[in-house]
Amino acid sequence: MTRNFAELRLSSYYQQFGTVMTQRTHRSTPRFQRFIATPTLVFTLLALSLAGCAKAAEQRAPQQSQSTQAADYSATLVVAGGCFWCVESDLEKLPGVGDVVSGYAGGATQNPTYRNHSAHLEVVRAPYDPAQISYAEIVNYFLRHIDPLDVGGQFCDRGHSYTTAIFYSSDEERSLAETAVAQAEAELGQKIVTPVIALDKFWIAEDYHQNYYSENPVRYNYYRRGCGRDARVAEVWGEAK
Repeated sequence: MTRNFAELRLSSYYQQFGTVMTQRTHRSTPRFQRFIATPTLVFTLLALSLAGCAKAAEQRAPQQSQSTQAADYSATLVVAGGCFWCVESDLEKLPGVGDVVSGYAGGATQNPTYRNHSAHLEVVRAPYDPAQISYAEIVNYFLRHIDPLDVGGQFCDRGHSYTTAIFYSSDEERSLAETAVAQAEAELGQKIVTPVIALDKFWIAEDYHQNYYSENPVRYNYYRRGCGRDARVAEVWGEAK
């Protein structure tokens, strides 16, 4: 039942692109049927694929273990950039950033939920290792992966909950964030509408929102493309990104 709330955001894209996807499915069905009609080939390819994945995992495991042991995610940063699924995905690509958590902040409502968070912004809390990456570096990266010129939301998501913000927990963070905004304004030659505001409280979002991009990759990518996020970011930032 709870997953229905997460999928509300996807419904409009299913309606908009449903016909196209249906046509693509119909066109691909005969080819798919011919492929599955050769079970020996399927099992052979599957076995090779699993063997390759296992080998790659063995090669990666020592590196991941060493990285996890060495990392000290003692610092955190909270930002709002529209859909928290997307911001979580973007920030987790950064070396030195740990497991990003989706949530709500900025409003007065206690215990907000996805159903009732209109007073809050969709935000993420990113733990990071100051020895590997700085607060300023993350903020600069964040600004270049949103549309900081849009005061009414982000991309296809409209309304207060999807507006942008950089939250600070100290005077130093406030100064660094304001400097990053000023640099972005100079770079774009336009007014940045992303505010720098004090963090009061971070509320963790429901479990089904966490790691949504990796747990539901097909639906997530379908939503992200349909919402036009990457296209608009490229339009705003161009090569500066």
